[in-house]
Amino acid sequence: MATTYLTLTNSVLRELNETELTSSTFSSSRGIQTAIKDFINKGIHDIYNETGEIPLLYSRTTQDLTIGDNEYDFPADFRKADMDSFSMAPRQLVTNGEFTSNINSWTTITGAGSAAYTSTGNGRLRLNDSAAHQSIDTTVNKTYKIQVRVLDTNSVGAALKVQVGTAAEGTQNLNTTLTVTNFREGAILNTTFTATAQVSYIYLEAPSVQLDVDYVRISRSDIAHRKLAFVSYDNYLQSYKVTDDTNNSGNYSAPLRVYILPDYATFGVSPRPNTNEYTIGYNYYTTHTDLSLHGDNMTLPDRFRTLIVDRAKYYTYMLRSDPQHAQLADRDFQRKLRLLKVDYATRNDYMRSDTIGESIATNIGGRAS
Repeated sequence: MATTYLTLTNSVLRELNETELTSSTFSSSRGIQTAIKDFINKGIHDIYNETGEIPLLYSRTTQDLTIGDNEYDFPADFRKADMDSFSMAPRQLVTNGEFTSNINSWTTITGAGSAAYTSTGNGRLRLNDSAAHQSIDTTVNKTYKIQVRVLDTNSVGAALKVQVGTAAEGTQNLNTTLTVTNFREGAILNTTFTATAQVSYIYLEAPSVQLDVDYVRISRSDIAHRKLAFVSYDNYLQSYKVTDDTNNSGNYSAPLRVYILPDYATFGVSPRPNTNEYTIGYNYYTTHTDLSLHGDNMTLPDRFRTLIVDRAKYYTYMLRSDPQHAQLADRDFQRKLRLLKVDYATRNDYMRSDTIGESIATNIGGRAS
């Protein structure tokens, strides 16, 4: 059960023999009660500042690139970036193609049946004698990869119609079917099409049958997935900035490297992108949100509740000019903080070979045959 702001506050008040709060009196706290509420958040700040890279605050995000633009802001909750995690990939053009929680962004054609969302398999588009389509932005004469996974829940060996054209049911670019024979695993379509318009339409239809579409993915076929090399800002200034800033679109290309600006709120890529169809993905540590309402839950696991309580007690005793008890509370806090660091902040950044022959040969100074 998650520990709430009210529970944390009352834990401190109870240990100090002060009047506890309720959900109805929490917002109208007074005196020491209000101070302890502030100390709770202050203690959480101390924990995150002491440990830094807590996996619980680890997140991944993406940034679509714009042709000619090489600098982009980090997310609003950004704290610290993992610079080894930056990678580039072709932009996924389908909106809500994974159907994680709904079928929004898709236009459905019900026909004799219906189209609906199903939570099965982490979310799917269920077409029951119906169809769905969506428009995507494409570049004329460019080739795109399309991947569609479909499952036949009734195990009848049905086929899904997959079309791409210049209108909702057009077939100018692709007109194929995907038949499901392995009912448990479904079937996956892997093919390509060449766009003939700036706007293309992906159209899916399950005629007279029920089929579940697990995902639809479309991206440029000539854009490779690659890891971006991190360079310092000084290195960027010395080696790449002059070329990037030259007013010449001939210098635009697929980005190869990434850097962080001195404000640490913006990152840049180099060279400047030559198309709008790149996406940058990276991992970063988020900032936490202060507790505010009585029912707000802390981010840390419940077993570290006493860590926050100890820190709030420390600040309360300091407020009361009681250094002896403040020292005791700080000692308990430091002991539990070490446990937190062991469990959540210690990583083994090495690889161990599982090849016995090579390991033995290396240890004896020989060479594996």
